[in-house]
Amino acid sequence: MAVHYRTCNLCEAMCGLEIHTNNDQIERICGDKKDPFSQGYLCPKGVALQDVYEDKDRLKEPVKRTRNGWQKITWSQAYKEVTQNIKEIQKKHGNDAIALYLGNPVVHNHGSIFGLLFAKSLHTKNRYSASTVDQVPHHLIALKMFGNALLLPVPDVDRTDFFLIMGANPAVSNGSLMSAPNIAKRIKNIQKRGGKVVVIDPMRTRTAELADEHHFIRPGSDVFLLLAMLNVVFSNNWDCIDSLPKYYKNAHVLHDVVAEYTPEKVQEITGISAQNIQQLTTEFCQARSAVCYGRLGVSVQEFGTTTQWLITALNIVTNNFDQPGGAMFSKPAFDMVDISQKSGDGQFASWKSRVRNLPEFNGETPVATLADEILTPGEGQVKALFTVAGNPVLSTPNGEKLDKAIAQLDYVVAVDFYINATTRHANIILPPTHTLEHDHYDFVFLLLAVRNFVKYSPTVFPPPKYMRHDWQIFRELHIRMVNRGLSGKIKSLLLRAMYTLINPLRIIALGLRFGPYGKLVGGLSLRKVKKSVHGIDLGALEACLPQRLMTKDKKVDVAPQLFVEDEKRIASKIHDHTSSKFMLIGRRNLRSNNSWMHNSKRLVKGPNRCTMWINSCDAHDLNIQNGDFVVVTSRVGEIKIEVEIHDKVMPGVVSIPHGWGHGRKGVQLETAQQHAGVSINDLTDELYIDTVSGNAALNGVPVEISPVK
Repeated sequence: MAVHYRTCNLCEAMCGLEIHTNNDQIERICGDKKDPFSQGYLCPKGVALQDVYEDKDRLKEPVKRTRNGWQKITWSQAYKEVTQNIKEIQKKHGNDAIALYLGNPVVHNHGSIFGLLFAKSLHTKNRYSASTVDQVPHHLIALKMFGNALLLPVPDVDRTDFFLIMGANPAVSNGSLMSAPNIAKRIKNIQKRGGKVVVIDPMRTRTAELADEHHFIRPGSDVFLLLAMLNVVFSNNWDCIDSLPKYYKNAHVLHDVVAEYTPEKVQEITGISAQNIQQLTTEFCQARSAVCYGRLGVSVQEFGTTTQWLITALNIVTNNFDQPGGAMFSKPAFDMVDISQKSGDGQFASWKSRVRNLPEFNGETPVATLADEILTPGEGQVKALFTVAGNPVLSTPNGEKLDKAIAQLDYVVAVDFYINATTRHANIILPPTHTLEHDHYDFVFLLLAVRNFVKYSPTVFPPPKYMRHDWQIFRELHIRMVNRGLSGKIKSLLLRAMYTLINPLRIIALGLRFGPYGKLVGGLSLRKVKKSVHGIDLGALEACLPQRLMTKDKKVDVAPQLFVEDEKRIASKIHDHTSSKFMLIGRRNLRSNNSWMHNSKRLVKGPNRCTMWINSCDAHDLNIQNGDFVVVTSRVGEIKIEVEIHDKVMPGVVSIPHGWGHGRKGVQLETAQQHAGVSINDLTDELYIDTVSGNAALNGVPVEISPVK
């Protein structure tokens, strides 16, 4: 019997794991009580790592789709066929004929850094990822306000006295762009020290049930609430604009932006009374420290970027930014912000997409237009798709349209260990090792932690020789892709030689040594981190401005022109109520992780979770009961789904969880197919977007409901 300590990399919380093994078998997984960050907390998904590791549906060797079904092939053959086909398609149709899609598990794996090198070797503008159905508004704000897309402020929840949560459910998500294991305990600690927690959400979530106060809000109207709150701040002279340090600029512009948005003017569209808006703002401003935090619910709506900007602006003008208890920046041991800045990352609207003229962000095109780029003929039309740890058929808007589009492609490749709704279209699948079969260091989410922390996780089970790590797959593809012509052969040889010197472990070691804690003699090193098997606490978040700023003038732009100009669009919508009776929102569950963990028996057991929640008043009007089935219809499609009547959702709103819909022909996930559910993204509309960033608007989609007769 052996005991291993490592970090769970399934979500952003980075909980410590204690894994008991017997040879190559897992006996037990539990939370690591000595982990200084998670302190023994673990959600059900961490335990389910065993199910994924032991899953008989998990691919371990390359497979090729043939007339006789999926056939195993060698790695050498797989690499050869993949790179030859990509090169031939690009030679015939141009570099942009190849599209690349990266799923969100990519950022949970340090091997993905080699994937970025491979991506650049494709020389295509058709790069897509889950970011544009998620957090791109945050990145765009960080780029425009602070100078780097990764410079994301996080709530200092362990010291705040007033925590205002908008469109987020961290008690279930474990924190998103806010790595905070056991947020329920952290919320209780706020309350124990006399603080207050308020949730703004169209649904009474698990987080809302923990909070002191919850207000329903009409989906997509958060921007109006924030405009009104800022209006109240300025009307009462509660702002600190005149006393802001000199490294803040354009703060006074906010006065004009919010001037017309009184609580009385926005109460109808938000569903929150003027009195409650006044009271909420008063308490926020009078608290010793306060922080406003908004996440997915406010990011994936038509005003997602402007809403997130106003959240940051509210924190700044109330003196709750770069201050203990407010919104702060972390100080990670491996500083991805510094590295990305030196590598030249960070661009917006350098070009527009071919079909719909949507802006790129950091070299990526909004995924809401991927199907258009496949289906629309002409120069630059996508002819082949390369997916990495992604399932866009279930994860992006109008999945049915994308499903049909992918089926028409000349060639599809997937780096994935499951045959899911998307990878079933692949010609070749290249499966990487399981997380327990390689080491782990979290490059990304330590950047978003509510407390500075560092930890390295060694391999639990060394993989068989016939398996490959993701970084090994990307390395080989990269080497072969640059081998084009005589000069390409030379580049390929040099690249192969270079890769003998570089691997993820060496990158981690260098990053730590040259990071903020390793520069001094005797500073932090990989060796020291390895010795501390439970991780090392590096202290509370610290004020770091203006030194941390990456803007050219070393100033925070409180009111970037791009966001200010969006006020015209907002003003035109204040009286533009949808004619549809119902608005659709998503739903999280603690035993689910997007689209890929439904093959775990322990996570899908119990009552059906893929149901539509509807308010009892609306159910009465439709004459439907618990367990009935209804047809939900949007502009793009319809689904049939079981009803659950819940007053946890406000009238006029229905909620369906995302990530389900495993019943498509060709999916090879036995347990998931037994609990297939339906996909909310067969209802979400690819034309319904945040026009500022190009991010998909998945919340607030108008739908019609009719009982199944």
